[in-house]
Amino acid sequence: MPIYMDRHDVSEEVTAEIVAHLHHEDLKIQHKYDCRGLTYWFDDKRKTAFCLVEAPNKEAIQMMHNDAHGEVANRIIEVDGQIVESFLGRIEDPKKSQNTTLNIINDPAFRTIMVTTVKRLSFKKTTVKELQGAVQDHNRAMAKTVHNHKGRIVKQETDYFLTSFDSVTNAVLCAIAIYAELERTLNGFYGAQLKLNIGLSAGVPVTEQDGIFEDTIKSAERISSIAQDKIIISSDVRDLYESENLNFAMDRQVIETLSSANERFLNFLMDFIEREWQNNALSVDSFSKRLGCSKSQLYRKMMVTTGKSPNGFIHDYRLDMALKLLGKKTENISEVAFETGFNSPAYFSKCFSDKFGILPSKYVQQYPH
Repeated sequence: MPIYMDRHDVSEEVTAEIVAHLHHEDLKIQHKYDCRGLTYWFDDKRKTAFCLVEAPNKEAIQMMHNDAHGEVANRIIEVDGQIVESFLGRIEDPKKSQNTTLNIINDPAFRTIMVTTVKRLSFKKTTVKELQGAVQDHNRAMAKTVHNHKGRIVKQETDYFLTSFDSVTNAVLCAIAIYAELERTLNGFYGAQLKLNIGLSAGVPVTEQDGIFEDTIKSAERISSIAQDKIIISSDVRDLYESENLNFAMDRQVIETLSSANERFLNFLMDFIEREWQNNALSVDSFSKRLGCSKSQLYRKMMVTTGKSPNGFIHDYRLDMALKLLGKKTENISEVAFETGFNSPAYFSKCFSDKFGILPSKYVQQYPH
C-alpha cells in the first residue's frame, strides 16, 4: 500500500499532548479504513502537525481522521518511506514511546537542508578523468563530515549532495567544516579548476508542492547555484542559528546570508530561466520585462544576487547545462548546441572551449563511460 504524509495547521491552543491524543484516536479506529498510522511529528513553534500513514488512498486518511477526531488534514501527499526516513530520521513512532498510552513525541518535522555542488570551471591543466577522481575523493570525505555532524544523506550524485539536519547549528557547522577542509583540498591540488558551492535552507516537509520538502530543496539548490565558491544560507537559517547560539557570532567572512528580498528575486529569476533557457531568442529585454524591472534595475539586482550580469548568467547557465547533457552521451554535440539555445554548433564549441578550456568533442571523448 502507498504511504502518505499529511499536514495539519493547528491553533495556538494545541499542545504536544493534544496531538499525541489525536494520533492515539486514529490508531484505535484505523482498521475500519484499511489504514495504518506509522508516526507523527508536531512543531509547537510553527503550530503544524504531520502524520505518516499507510493507506489505500488519500480519501481513506481523511475519513479516518474525521471519524477519529474531526481534525482533517490541510494537505496530503504521497511519499516514499525510504526518502521520508532519509529526511526525518524515522518512519515509525520511537521505541521509547511505544509502551506509553500517549506517544508524546517532541520532534518537529522542520529540517535544515544543505545542498553542495562541485563546479568544474576548467579542464586546461588536467584530464576529465583526473577531475572525476578528485570529485570522488571529495565525496568520500564529504560523507564522513556529514555523518560527524549528525546529518543524513538524502541524495548523492557525482557532483551533488543533498543532506538533511535536525539541528540548524549542526548544519551550519558541517558546512563550515566542509568548506574549510574539502575546499582547501580541491583547490590545493587542482587550482581554480574545481569549486565547491554550498547552500542552506530550512522548512517543513509538506507545503503546496507534490514532493516532500520540495520548496526547501529547491531553495537550497538555487542558493547553492549562486554560491560561487562559498557558503550562502537563507535568512531563516541565519535567524535560527543565531537564536541557538546567542553568545557565538556567525563568521561573516565564511558565510553569506541571502536576504529575504534577494531570495524572492532569485526564485523569480530561476523560475523564468528554467522555463526559457533553451529559447535562442531570449534577450535581456524579455528578461527584464518578465521580471518586472528595467534593464538597469535587472543588472543591479543580478550583480548583487548572483554576481553576474543578465547576459553572463544566461550564457553560463546554458553552458553548465550543456556540460551535463554531454556527460550523459545521449545526444550528439550539434543536438546539445541547439537544445541549450545556441544558434550554431560552431559558436557553441567556441563558447564551451572559452569557459571550460576544452572542446566539446574532446570532453565527450575523455568523459568516463
